[in-house]
Amino acid sequence: MDKFTKLTGIAAPYPVVNIDTDMIIPKDYLKTIKRTGLGSGLFAEARYKEDGSENPEFVLNKPAYRSAQILVAGDNFGCGSSREHAPWALLDYGIRCVISTSFADIFYNNCFKNGILPIVVSPEELEKLLDDASRGSNATLTVDLEAQEIHGPDGGVIKFDVDAFRKHCLINGLDDIGLTLEKATSIDTYEKKASASRPWAA
Repeated sequence: MDKFTKLTGIAAPYPVVNIDTDMIIPKDYLKTIKRTGLGSGLFAEARYKEDGSENPEFVLNKPAYRSAQILVAGDNFGCGSSREHAPWALLDYGIRCVISTSFADIFYNNCFKNGILPIVVSPEELEKLLDDASRGSNATLTVDLEAQEIHGPDGGVIKFDVDAFRKHCLINGLDDIGLTLEKATSIDTYEKKASASRPWAA
């Protein structure tokens, strides 16, 4: 997966609480096991009208936020069923970072495994970031994973915590497969020894 070190991008405000994974990517889009192409279905029920046309009131349909890479969201983001399509849809749209006061555990874990950085902040910090994100095309935040800091458009800085192992994986672009491949030499050595000691099992 792509490395995440420092991201500077437009932040879209979406202060809705309890956004579940069905709201992030409705079940109608779950017919594929591919990670690409799901961006068009991201927040589909809010993003589109019944006739399929865009809802101009939805934040990501507004010109200033169409290229947003950061989402500043309400409490308990990613709750509901444990569909991995939710982070796939966010990533396919171009969202690399979601900021909230809390996340559902499974969604939170799936974000790290797919190259998305979920950041937990306090309610007061979220209000500040929502205010920053409300500035339209000027709503630019910089998320520095190495320093564990969010830099606002006015120069304000918010520190955040992240698990050291997950941080290592994001900075180095390591998903579960990548972590395994890091041990390829040791695995090959073990397999050769095992084959030599138990040739009947080969």
